[in-house]
Amino acid sequence: MSDSEEEGRKERIMGFWDHTEELAARLKIVLCTLIVSTVAMMVLPANLSFFQNPLQSYEPFVGVILKLIREQILPENFKLIGLEFAVPIELYVLASLTFGLAITLPVFAYEIYRFVNPALYPRERRDVYPFVASVSILFLVGALFSYVVLMPYVMRSIAPFFLVVGAELVVSVMDFYKVVFFFTLIVGLAFTFPAFFVILVKYGILRTKMFTKNRKYLYAALFILAMILTPNGGFPLGNLMIWVPMVLLMEIGFLFARRYEKEGKTVLEHWLSGETTCKFCGTSISGDTIFCPKCGRSHK
Repeated sequence: MSDSEEEGRKERIMGFWDHTEELAARLKIVLCTLIVSTVAMMVLPANLSFFQNPLQSYEPFVGVILKLIREQILPENFKLIGLEFAVPIELYVLASLTFGLAITLPVFAYEIYRFVNPALYPRERRDVYPFVASVSILFLVGALFSYVVLMPYVMRSIAPFFLVVGAELVVSVMDFYKVVFFFTLIVGLAFTFPAFFVILVKYGILRTKMFTKNRKYLYAALFILAMILTPNGGFPLGNLMIWVPMVLLMEIGFLFARRYEKEGKTVLEHWLSGETTCKFCGTSISGDTIFCPKCGRSHK
């Protein structure tokens, strides 16, 4: 029996609780990966000389990353302060957990894909890899943009307001790193909008005309979103720095989405019309067909 036949047989035999147990097993793998990667980040040394002289040369890898963030983003005239006794420990654990999540994300994506893979048609499987690659690339571009461009500008633009109100340039160490981690993540996610828009258009859930006819309202909504994403939402230049790339990405998403609309029926329209696709060979067949006319395999 071929692999595809075995997967089809397994899909027909497995019931609800079998699927639930399989999902729980895969999520357990994800959780174990998160725990192991977080603990590893907490104890991983930054220098190889640690293995020669552990007592004198140990420097945690997380500490080196936090130091690099301070040097690249925090202005020289700012000082970080720990307002509570346990703050450094909380920050160390939070940073380790953040990097552990970054390591775990590919494992999570793989396990979810393996869980839904038997239920996907060949056409849908072909869509998975471009979609995952697009989301990953756009997220990395957005995260780098936030870290390299947006966050240094935000920190420098806040400094004059400290002087206006007569406050010392002192910032809570936890607040500083939370802002860096949180907004790097949020901006990265915001940049993935075109990939999700294209896939929704391809499957007939959305239409480009819904947005292109109301561009001015969409641009206004994106500007409000940029104000929310930017920590200092009252600075127009900071808002424009994130709004312009989002508008450009949106227009690029429109261009790619129109290609699928021009190809004919979307996937959802095929479903609504009663048409489906053979999960073994990809041939279009009617919804009540039992045996595929091309490969002869049963769909019941």
